Amino acid sequence: MATTEQAEPAHVIVHGKAAGFAQEVKIDSHELYADEPVSYGTDTGPTPYDLLLAALGSCTSMTIGLYARKRSWPLESITVSLRHSKIHATDCEECETKEGRIDRIELDIQLIGSLTSEQRAKLIEIAGKCPVHQTLTSEINIKTRAI
Repeated sequence: MATTEQAEPAHVIVHGKAAGFAQEVKIDSHELYADEPVSYGTDTGPTPYDLLLAALGSCTSMTIGLYARKRSWPLESITVSLRHSKIHATDCEECETKEGRIDRIELDIQLIGSLTSEQRAKLIEIAGKCPVHQTLTSEINIKTRAI
């Protein structure tokens, strides 16, 4: 979410057994689970891609809501619907990559409230400025190490 104050980043710990896909996820004082569908896992939680989409959708909704609140716009609620798929790069006209397969996230936003068409357009533009969206569309450097 876009804020003016920087909170201390959460410490995320994921623990699983080597025998299956089920994972315990601890995010500070919060607990949740991740898994794969029954076809691969035990379906005890959403898949890692589902969690990624939840992060993007949550951030998008929070960012839109914050922007509208700061302007006292009559936005009542936000629904963000997301889907992830893999597509052939040749099927993506706006993509830089032209070979192989790429990840596609489709993000649909429903805005409820007596907004003008200009306000709606601005809120859809602002959706792309959520920090998670910015992270996913920028260069990402992941450093992995054994401890």
